[in-house]
Amino acid sequence: MSTGVRRRMGVEERRQQLIGVALELFSQRSPDEVSIDEIASAAGISRPLVYHYFPGKLSLYEAALKRAAEDLAARFDEPHEGPLGARLLRVMGRFFDFVDEHGPGFSALMRGGPAVPADGVGSREHASATNALIDSVRQAAYVQILSHLGVTDAPPRLELVVRSWISLAESTALIWLDGRRIPRAELEVQLVHDFAALAAVGAAYDEDMAALLKEMVQDEPADGPFAELVGRLLSLAP
Repeated sequence: MSTGVRRRMGVEERRQQLIGVALELFSQRSPDEVSIDEIASAAGISRPLVYHYFPGKLSLYEAALKRAAEDLAARFDEPHEGPLGARLLRVMGRFFDFVDEHGPGFSALMRGGPAVPADGVGSREHASATNALIDSVRQAAYVQILSHLGVTDAPPRLELVVRSWISLAESTALIWLDGRRIPRAELEVQLVHDFAALAAVGAAYDEDMAALLKEMVQDEPADGPFAELVGRLLSLAP
């Protein structure tokens, strides 16, 4: 017969549990609206014990942000198999899975985290840490996209295209979260189209970009997202 004795967690195991609990709560509501008491209750421990592992909510939030940033960066991992358009579409699907699952937390991450006092070294350190996490996600996405294009050292115009597209994906997700007024599936396809459109504009100004664009579309099937974009644009012609 069970004695009902709860297993004692090790220090690191408890820290990881608290980070997971906090991340789930931060995903449901803005971090400013989540209290230490709620986190403690969800974790099944006392408020003082939370402070034993983390100095305060801000440090716990930063740990949760770090885990979320690692998860988000991993969403851009994609096998180098099949047409580029289909690969990007799968990436956008996983990206929006994350946005859908962690709406308030994603918004807080992209907008610089929860409210903190405007003065003091702690505020500056927090802002710096949050910005570093955001930049790490953007850089991971940038490197992944370049790898799918077969490029290791991007020329200036290609870097502009890829980084602009990553920023556009972020902005699109934030706008979508505010009411979800456009079907998610449509936005995923639209962002793949946006990538092709940005690349096409770059190709109009740069011979290297033009050559890269030809490589991008040469293996695209007739029913792929890049071909769909061409069909939509042709249908608008008089």
